[in-house]
Amino acid sequence: MTIPLALMVYENLLPGSQLADRMKERGYRVIVRVGSEGLVEQATREMPLVVIMDLAGKQGDLCPAIRELKSNPATSHIPVLAFSNSQNASLQVAASEAGASMVASDQAILGQLPALLEQLLRIE
Repeated sequence: MTIPLALMVYENLLPGSQLADRMKERGYRVIVRVGSEGLVEQATREMPLVVIMDLAGKQGDLCPAIRELKSNPATSHIPVLAFSNSQNASLQVAASEAGASMVASDQAILGQLPALLEQLLRIE
């Protein structure tokens, strides 16, 4: 049996580490990255079930990485769940426009992770 993989991009320990722990509790293997350099290459190699990105990183704007993931034929099918502080609405809009499958606030993602994953991974 293959254990599903979540590829996570975050720098801030909270909520990043809490989210990684919750993903592990749900049965996922978790690979944590800091920054987006090489993200598409790693996603192509590892084929995660989901990519989860904290938009509030100090490494810069992650929206180009979302756009690159979604435009690459090898990774375009991988759902991207992006999150940030609810006060950063412009960043959330930018992530959605870049192709994120779902954008949530950091509080919502922690409080509603099972429901968000179910909705994100629903096959239509």
